[in-house]
Amino acid sequence: MNGSMKTKISIKFLSELKQHALKARRAVVSTSAMAGSVHIASALSPIDILIALYFDVLNVDPKNPSNPKRDRFILSKGHGGLGLYCVLVERGFIPKKLLDKYGQDGSILAVHPVLGAVPGIEATTGSLGHGLGMGLGMALAQKRDKNSGRVFVLLSDAECDEGATWEAVMLAGHLKLDNLVVIIDYNKIQCYGRVKDVLDLEPFTDKWLANRWAVAEVNGHKFEELISVLRDIPKQTDRPTVIIAHTIRGKGLPFMENTIEGYYMNIKQNDLDKALVEVY
Repeated sequence: MNGSMKTKISIKFLSELKQHALKARRAVVSTSAMAGSVHIASALSPIDILIALYFDVLNVDPKNPSNPKRDRFILSKGHGGLGLYCVLVERGFIPKKLLDKYGQDGSILAVHPVLGAVPGIEATTGSLGHGLGMGLGMALAQKRDKNSGRVFVLLSDAECDEGATWEAVMLAGHLKLDNLVVIIDYNKIQCYGRVKDVLDLEPFTDKWLANRWAVAEVNGHKFEELISVLRDIPKQTDRPTVIIAHTIRGKGLPFMENTIEGYYMNIKQNDLDKALVEVY
């Protein structure tokens, strides 16, 4: 973490954030078991990031989700959509009962987020590599409309294999979009292997700096670090910001943590009680 980050969080608020994160993780596990779905590990790794955004940083209001002056959040790694749904439930955007039908025929909660399905979803995502381009367009529109709203985009590390991602990275730096923020869920595992073996991204920070971005690296599971850097946006005037958040795939469910198998693993109803006991 950048040594200049001095933000202090009260013990009470920190405890509240941790409780929100625990409830969201438990909801991910129970909902996925009910639906028989996979992508559980993908939904778990960014939970702390999402909680920090929705409970401290984003200018959003569940009672007025279409406010034109709001901040916008795009979950580009759409396969982690269940994590976003559970945080939106926790924040009060959508009722918890909607999770009962997640991923089932006729449900408005598809595995990947769909624009217009429920309040709080700003883009249809899931085809990796397109979220940042959409976010760039939104940020540019905000600038031209002289709107104060910012745009936050959560990318997977595997999305950084995509050419479309780097086209957007280059253009955002060129356009000096300091109202655009990228957060990378850098858990270092993708569907077929470790990131360093499939397509090594390092030196990762240098690539973003070369494209005129301000860069911060944090522990993606420490609220003190996440909130410190997120409250400091933009890190540099006339530059978009990227936050490389080092995370653990499957965070909070020990038998899925840091495993490639967690990408495809599901939880059987018979094993749900045992799994919920392990969630932390």
